[in-house]
Amino acid sequence: MVIIGVGFSVLLVVVVGIVVARKVDGDSANYLVAGRRLGIPLVAASLMASAVDSNATVGNTDLTSSFGFWAGASLAIGLAICLLLTGLFLARPMNRMGLFTLADFYRLRYGRGVEVTSSVLMIFAFAILMAGNLVACGYLLNRFLGLSYTTGVLLAVSLVLVYTIAGGMFSDAYTAAFQVVITAVATVALLWWVGATFGFHIPEGMGPFDMEQLTSTDAGAPINWATLVALGIGDIVAIDFMQRIFAAKNPEVARRSCFAGAAGTATVGVAYALVALTAVSALGLDAVDGPVLFALLDDYAPAGLTVLVLSGIVAASFSTASGAILATAAVAVRNIAGVRRVVQDGSRDPLLLWTRLAMLPVVACGVTVALEVAQTGILLTLAFDLMLAGLVVPFLLGLFWGRGGTSAAVAALAAGLTVRVGLFVLTPTMYGVPNDVAYIPNEMLDASFDGWPTFYGAIASLLAYLVAAWLRPRPAIEQARQIVDGALTDTQVQAAPVPAPAGLVPEGARVPR
Repeated sequence: MVIIGVGFSVLLVVVVGIVVARKVDGDSANYLVAGRRLGIPLVAASLMASAVDSNATVGNTDLTSSFGFWAGASLAIGLAICLLLTGLFLARPMNRMGLFTLADFYRLRYGRGVEVTSSVLMIFAFAILMAGNLVACGYLLNRFLGLSYTTGVLLAVSLVLVYTIAGGMFSDAYTAAFQVVITAVATVALLWWVGATFGFHIPEGMGPFDMEQLTSTDAGAPINWATLVALGIGDIVAIDFMQRIFAAKNPEVARRSCFAGAAGTATVGVAYALVALTAVSALGLDAVDGPVLFALLDDYAPAGLTVLVLSGIVAASFSTASGAILATAAVAVRNIAGVRRVVQDGSRDPLLLWTRLAMLPVVACGVTVALEVAQTGILLTLAFDLMLAGLVVPFLLGLFWGRGGTSAAVAALAAGLTVRVGLFVLTPTMYGVPNDVAYIPNEMLDASFDGWPTFYGAIASLLAYLVAAWLRPRPAIEQARQIVDGALTDTQVQAAPVPAPAGLVPEGARVPR
């Protein structure tokens, strides 16, 4: 019954995604940013669906059961903070720019070289993010259907690919709305059942008000703060979040959607963390033998509730993976290969065609990571830890401060990533689990240093940008050259370039595509 129910929900998601694909109508603007005409319900749903994925549910419960509330709930709370900050400061100016991808910003602000470098980092980080959601699907199909983990990952990504290739952002947005409804109902039902059946129990020292989790190194405070910072600030440069903001029909819709997404994400994350704490205290479950949430549902929950919650997890994973595939392929084609949108009667839009084709190697990268590193929440944090170290400083200072130019951006990227990757390979653990990815045995750093590399990478990036901007301010010729290049890149654009603000774009203006 469980598999039939989950399978039916998956089929509905795929069908919805394929049905709305007709809205693309052969235009990459419809495919990548839904024609820039989505309202608050769809934008908010897609933002929340991108945040409330398997990392914020399955990964959340695993980390909470092992290390306490703040270790797991920080995944969702961090993403909620990101959406809140984006709504307060970034959604309106970014929506006004009329970009196709976030990497377009780096081209307009810093030039072609930084555009390509940032694009490579974005693709790498989002392959990791995609993998985290495929991991959850692989484990789910392994436990409830008896498929091998590898087969489960491949089946899940194949289904996501079907409707993402067909409908792009339209398919992503409409399936996200469906997913959010399932997730909301499933969260309420799960909380009610746990409370009515077991009551809510919190092991000593692991609850939301046990603040040593945020103040004591022995209780994992550096790791928990690193998670909050990596997701709360590093996720600001998430290409899938920004893709949805670009798809909003106006800046105010983008702003309000961020607030709605933040509220929903935080609520779901806290709820699943409380469920995990009860599972540990009342039932003695832990993550050693597989995801705690799956064990709770498989061994204790009624079949109907299991179907509902698993359907929400699968739909959430599909939605996030879909957005990651779409945004990553768009960056690869538009910002690395340099393909542009062409709208002419009787001709095929090359940006649309090549974005669809690029999804195949993008998916291959995500599958490879999922098969090599079978973690959920850890992969999410690692992805945006790298973004925090390399891309956040050039983005925020580039948007709100006009002094730094290409030299400052390159310095920030190089310094932040060098420090972060260097400390990563020298630290024996990553966010509380063994570093089996790329650890170089040494006697300089031990597990107590875990969490601190996140801050050192970000600080190095900030200092490098400030020093470079001070020593070599952005020259006027660089500003003029890059604004013109960005404005006149696409073949259909004939208008004069739009002046950029110390941010980039003046109130009410859109950068031509």
